[in-house]
Amino acid sequence: MSASKAGISVSHIGICVSDLDASLRFYCEGLGFVEGASHDVGQEFAALMEVDAVRLRSRMIARDGVTIELLGFDAPGVTGDGSRRPMNMLGLTHLSLRVGDVEGTAATIEALGGTVVRETRTTFAFGDSTLDFVYCTDPDGVRIELMDLGS
Repeated sequence: MSASKAGISVSHIGICVSDLDASLRFYCEGLGFVEGASHDVGQEFAALMEVDAVRLRSRMIARDGVTIELLGFDAPGVTGDGSRRPMNMLGLTHLSLRVGDVEGTAATIEALGGTVVRETRTTFAFGDSTLDFVYCTDPDGVRIELMDLGS
């Protein structure tokens, strides 16, 4: 049976964040996501999450048919140092957004606690268009690609 016949559809992508309020501002005010459902999660999800004594706040945000779940752990807290993952590290690598103004969106990202990785800026002619790309990170080091594919 094919996946489409098995009733499989994409629900959301989860991102663990160090400061839920700051991440909501970053994604909603800065990148145009809209806040949706909100959940307080506790021990009932400990086995699923493989985290003991879990307590977190979950906020669903959506844009253009893509839903992201921001996970703010109150207990036991978060791990990791927030550095961006190398592109060739196994696993999810980045969130890619089409934008009409790479530089303007990058400035908004910086103003809301993200980082622009300026040395990744890549611009070149492609037919009658100019393609423009740059990598940024959210406040917790999640890599975001901004791309303007011209007109």
